Amino acid sequence: MPDVGKKAPAFSLVSDSGKKIALKDFVSKKVVLYFYPKDNTSG
Repeated sequence: MPDVGKKAPAFSLVSDSGKKIALKDFVSKKVVLYFYPKDNTSG
């Protein structure tokens, strides 16, 4: 889990439209990342 105030780790994902998106695509832009516990867990 990332520590508060630390940089997010590099990652990429596939969007709903099937396009690959990477965090590095947003360099010098403001980005809000939301990390949440695994679905269907008590956390």
